[in-house]
Amino acid sequence: MWGYDPAPQGTDFVELDERYGHFIDGEFVIPEESEFFPSINPATEEPIAQVAAATEETVDKAVQAARKAYEKYWKKTKPAERAKYIYRIARMMQEKARELAVVETMDGGKPIRESRDVDVPLAAAHFFHYAGWADKLEYAFPGAQVSPIGVAGQIIPWNFPLLMAAWKIAPALATGNTIVIKPAETTPLTAMLLAEIIQEADLPPGVVNFVNGAGATGAAIVNHDDVDKIAFTGSTAVGKLIQRQLAGTDKRLTLELGGKGANIIFDDAPIDQAVEGIVNGIFFNQGHVCCAGSRLLVQENIHDEVIDKLKRRMSTLRVGDPLDKNTDIGAINSLEQLNRIQELIGAGMEEGAQMHQPDCDVPETGYFLQPTIFTDVTPSHRIAQEEIFGPVLSVLTFRTPDEAIEKANNTFYGLANGIWTDKGSKLFRVAGALKSGVVWGNTYNKFDPASPFGGYKESGFGREGGRHGLMPYLKLS
Repeated sequence: MWGYDPAPQGTDFVELDERYGHFIDGEFVIPEESEFFPSINPATEEPIAQVAAATEETVDKAVQAARKAYEKYWKKTKPAERAKYIYRIARMMQEKARELAVVETMDGGKPIRESRDVDVPLAAAHFFHYAGWADKLEYAFPGAQVSPIGVAGQIIPWNFPLLMAAWKIAPALATGNTIVIKPAETTPLTAMLLAEIIQEADLPPGVVNFVNGAGATGAAIVNHDDVDKIAFTGSTAVGKLIQRQLAGTDKRLTLELGGKGANIIFDDAPIDQAVEGIVNGIFFNQGHVCCAGSRLLVQENIHDEVIDKLKRRMSTLRVGDPLDKNTDIGAINSLEQLNRIQELIGAGMEEGAQMHQPDCDVPETGYFLQPTIFTDVTPSHRIAQEEIFGPVLSVLTFRTPDEAIEKANNTFYGLANGIWTDKGSKLFRVAGALKSGVVWGNTYNKFDPASPFGGYKESGFGREGGRHGLMPYLKLS
């Protein structure tokens, strides 16, 4: 195996504060009574900054600021003017793309290549996309009268901190709503940089407010009487709790929850291309996407060939410093998440599945895990049913398309799947039978701001992206 010299991305141009509070009513504030928690670099286990946890009183101030901005400014702002603000944010994100990518990697552990080439460009693209929709809402919903809902409470996860913020903020702004958003407690720093961009873009004060914290802060947003809509991306367990809390209220709700995506490979598929799709779907992103292809369904007669090629490809993957441009697999986001992944790996071995991990160097410091595949997996195994959120792949076999469909649908989730075949008729037939919000054909993990994304069953409801992403933030009459 050839070697690579280190190619670290420099960080000397990044300027982060030692302490961060919240962004409320156009200003950065740190309440006197604040308790702080550290934001940890998962590759070094060292704190990057201290972040204040918002209390119910702080959340209330943010909601009040959002309500005032909605009534005084934003709902009265002409759509074309709203578009200019959103476009300005997108351009400023492009100008600060390098800094955003580096901080995203430092805070979250994902490889700099993914932050630089996927996360930041896609986040800016969502702002550009919805800047274009802001003054065309009557064309998006012909014949309907459209109006904003009011104040939107938004809660985002740690796996795509900047991109998830863009997914939620951009359509809410385009439709005339104001926002109180909570980043994940383990990855709040790019949200603070986005708040700086919003401030520099001269968005009216209170239109977008950021509050930091953990579950108690999120609960304060969900339960606030003056919040009109909740958009949550995160675990299925928390999503169910939010749904129960909002039952009987008039608050709008959209949920984007867990997934247990399947890559289905038929014997007429381009196998080398499919192997790259598998790697892209589960290993390059460390399995940190809710739509990760963490199950591989491969037709029985090509099983050995696919697994042999997959193992050879895994042996070339580089695990290490996320800031190194040669790194394929960075750090797991937190020690808690790493322990959860290792617990499920242990369960897979105990239940009789065969584990394979390539022989690769793993840093001694930091939350790292080498890519892992399990063969001889049955649909009843925990690793075939539970969301792992790590670089762990479970391999099952099938003989016929109907069996592939049945096994792919044999999960509580329904977020995303992939199909690999040379026959278009087979692809469309199988895709139509899958209980999945997203189906990729001969590719995996491809996103576009014009395309809606969302799930079925315990993967949630509602769509983000494209024209469909406008609907949760609008009243139609």
